[in-house]
Amino acid sequence: MLTADDELTELQSLLDGAPTDASNLLPVLQAVQRRLGRVSPGAVRLVAAAFNLSRAEVYGVVTFYGDLRETAVGTHVVQVCMGEACQSVGCRTLMRHAEATLGVTAGHTTPDGHFHLEAAYCFGNCALGPTVRIGDTIHGAITPERLPALLAALRNAG
Repeated sequence: MLTADDELTELQSLLDGAPTDASNLLPVLQAVQRRLGRVSPGAVRLVAAAFNLSRAEVYGVVTFYGDLRETAVGTHVVQVCMGEACQSVGCRTLMRHAEATLGVTAGHTTPDGHFHLEAAYCFGNCALGPTVRIGDTIHGAITPERLPALLAALRNAG
């Protein structure tokens, strides 16, 4: 994790030259999160100043979008769809298996920081449930038998 000074330097380099019109706020916050792993209170303050917005306005965007986070999570965010269509094909069993495989409950990060497990609701892949999203990649028809290989591939990839 970066020190406060290092984080400030990273943020400033990211904001330098970035367009500060309102339409660019979300992309900048997403870039902050990619770079720092979260959108910290310091980041909210700097982004608000750069965009000439109040901290409350920027914080409102951070808390509205589920993919923006105030605290850092694991390298790989593993989301198991718990929507109705996925429930009909076994997502609850898959979630229990994911929790057992990773050794954490939904909403938590593995001790090694490699995986963060969470429940999500509908990726629009209903015909191929149960669905798991890891990062930006959707995986359909994931069974408890297929999940360990998927996670192992990510762990081995670094």
